Amino acid sequence: MAVKDLKISEILEDILKAYPEDQELIRKAFEFSLEKHEGQKRKSGDPYITHSLNVAKILSDLRMDAVTVSAGLLHDVLEDTDTTYEELKDAFGEEIANIVEGVTKIGRINFRNLREAQAENFRKLIIATAKDIRVVIVKLADRLHNMRTLGYLSREKRIRIAEETLEVYAPIAHRLGIWEIKRELEDLAFKHLYPKEYEKVRKFVSQSLEDLEAYLKKFVIPRVKEDLSRAGIRAEISYRPKHLYSIWQKTIRKNIKLEEVHDILGVRIIVRTVPDCYTVLGIIHSVFKPVPGKFKDYISLPKPNLYQSLHTTVVAPKGRMVEFQIRTEEMHLRAEKGIAAHWAYKEGKERAEGEEIFSWLRDLVENIQGSRNPAEVLDNIKRELFSEEVFVFTPKGDLVVLPAGATPVDFAYHIHTEIGNHCAGAKVNGRIVPLNYRLRSGDQVEIITSPTKKPNPDWLKFVVTGKAKSKIKQFIKQMERERFLNEGRRILEKVRDHTNLSTEDLIKKLRTKVRIKDEEDLLIALGSGRIPIERVISLISPKKREKTRREVPEGKGEVSVEDLGSVLYDLGKCCNPVPGDEVYGVVTRGKGIVLHEKNCSNLKYLMENFPEKVLKVKWKPSGKFRTRIRVRAKDRIGILSEITSKIAENDSNIWEAVTKTTGEEAIMEFTIDVTDRKHLLRILRSIKTVEGVERCLRVYS
Repeated sequence: MAVKDLKISEILEDILKAYPEDQELIRKAFEFSLEKHEGQKRKSGDPYITHSLNVAKILSDLRMDAVTVSAGLLHDVLEDTDTTYEELKDAFGEEIANIVEGVTKIGRINFRNLREAQAENFRKLIIATAKDIRVVIVKLADRLHNMRTLGYLSREKRIRIAEETLEVYAPIAHRLGIWEIKRELEDLAFKHLYPKEYEKVRKFVSQSLEDLEAYLKKFVIPRVKEDLSRAGIRAEISYRPKHLYSIWQKTIRKNIKLEEVHDILGVRIIVRTVPDCYTVLGIIHSVFKPVPGKFKDYISLPKPNLYQSLHTTVVAPKGRMVEFQIRTEEMHLRAEKGIAAHWAYKEGKERAEGEEIFSWLRDLVENIQGSRNPAEVLDNIKRELFSEEVFVFTPKGDLVVLPAGATPVDFAYHIHTEIGNHCAGAKVNGRIVPLNYRLRSGDQVEIITSPTKKPNPDWLKFVVTGKAKSKIKQFIKQMERERFLNEGRRILEKVRDHTNLSTEDLIKKLRTKVRIKDEEDLLIALGSGRIPIERVISLISPKKREKTRREVPEGKGEVSVEDLGSVLYDLGKCCNPVPGDEVYGVVTRGKGIVLHEKNCSNLKYLMENFPEKVLKVKWKPSGKFRTRIRVRAKDRIGILSEITSKIAENDSNIWEAVTKTTGEEAIMEFTIDVTDRKHLLRILRSIKTVEGVERCLRVYS
């Protein structure tokens, strides 16, 4: 074999040794990838298979399962060869094929805008797009090896890829708790984006390490080992320098010089149990003076990515500050490998702590308690963390973030109101879909418009964004207004045919009678039924008006007052009493006796302050009487028409109608005529049967 082939063989053998029970699957994946990538070269000149193999090695070092390692070997075959999904599925099964397909989809995401807010959306997108969290882990391994070989690309490409890495992929590794990958991704991106600063930090650390290592070996570690041994605690003590990017970030965050960074080296103590962690902490604090405010208990309160450890900084001999990290072996594995540590405890291995790994995953979200299925646990974690939003693309590749459950119509209105109003259809990933299709993260959406297309009221049944709902309702209300205008004109012409008035004179007369100044508002009132045609006729026809006056006495008539006999009366305009109400007479200057309903607030005031003016009366009226009612309902198209129809069906006339809407709710007040209280109650009950009516009551004052 050539040297390069020997290197390939060595890496493959290292991987196979870690999976004695799955060597056949991994070797098959290697040979398939080798054949498919035959003749392809990397920019470095190495055979393409070296990339696939190194990605698999990274996954193996993370102790991922054999399925993931095999997917790592195959992760580029759908993108860079003529391999089809079906071919891959037939050869390796649906699980591996789906992981490879997921990695391929992520690779197609266009990172055109890496502002901070957009970068976070891209990070969420990558995790939300993956049906299996292992897709993300394979993609991180792929990005890590690409970063290790970035030097072979042009500077422009290096900068672009390094920016993506720092703003998108390293934070994903952090979110998943995969510290090993996060640390290396950040340092490699730092090296290419800020080469001068990188070199400055690298030299400072290399020059400081020798002195720091000598100090720890002489003054700190021997003392800690001795005290732990005396306490009977078995522990593994090591130290490691902080990665360069984190040191540089600290100088920026705290606005200090490199020389002022003292915790370049951290001492790590790994013990067997959680109680041992706290015992070690007590021993360290008894030996060295703790620095106030520099203690963190991430065991009791883990970080969001499930990291657990005790951190404390102490003043060691010669006044130097030293940071200690104290954790169990399990916590250490989790800290380095994050969610990937889950695969180190597959069912079937003799490991008592296996169920603990499942428990820390389950604790992340409450609703997956009790699950023992690794894939289900991880899928539920993804769903709970990222189900609030979907991340889709325009045909140009721009990222659009929408609420979960959003449809192409929501997308259309998000882009522009006119696109939404003229939406005729939609394509998702190049295929026609229904307008109520629920978008998924990673979808590319194209809206088909037509100048003749208008919003459909049925869209309100499935859109989820506030903007889409508002714009659809706004358009429909405008269309309803035009319909009412046309209907109002038709009614007006019909009435005019029965008079000797011109249309202009008729409108002028009606505007004066009903006190509506604007001609369009008058026509809408006619077309919507707020002003019934009977009232229009009564207003312009003397005979009809006389008949109406006889039917509605408007408070004129007589009542019997104790010791006075029959007297003239008027009706209180504040409460509009109707036959059947319990009424009281109030002596009023210039009006004689004015009748008020017993619940009238004005009557209550007069009774409390001027009781001498309030009289008991006997009232035996006949005819029709005006009263006011108020309706509160959920706003929807046609509800006003349905309510006015109910009033008309119960032999009542509408004299005045006032409506207000808040977008979601409508409040309507009507002045109607009734023969008595029973008639009024019958009308109220009828209105309450209208869909959407929440409350209907009489207005007293």
